[in-house]
Amino acid sequence: MAEKRKITDYMHFSGWSAKVFLKNLPFIIFLGMLCTVYIANSHYALKKIREIKIKQEQLKQLRWHYMTIQTDLMYSNKHSEVVKNVQEIDLKIQTKQPKKIVVTKPKASNDKRKK
Repeated sequence: MAEKRKITDYMHFSGWSAKVFLKNLPFIIFLGMLCTVYIANSHYALKKIREIKIKQEQLKQLRWHYMTIQTDLMYSNKHSEVVKNVQEIDLKIQTKQPKKIVVTKPKASNDKRKK
C-alpha cells in the first residue's frame, strides 16, 4: 500500500532555495503590498469614472430641462400671449400714450445763500 504523505512533505525546499526565499521575504512582502495598492487604485479609479458618467447624464438632463423651461418662458412673454392672459382677468390694453407729469421745483431764495 502507498504511504500517505503530509502537506509538509510537498513544501520541502532544498537548503539553497529556502535561504534565498527567506533572504528576499521582505522584498516579496513589499511587492505584495504594491500589488494590493495597485489593484485598490484601479478599483477606485473605475468607481470615480462611473460616478462621473452618472453626473454627466444628470447634467445633460438638467440642461434639457432648463432649455425647455426657458423656451416656455420666452413663449409666454410674447406680446400676443400676454394679451391673451390679461384678457382672462378683464384687463384691457391701453391705446393712449401715458401722460407725463412734470414737477417744477421752486427757485431758492437768495436768503439761504447768505447764511
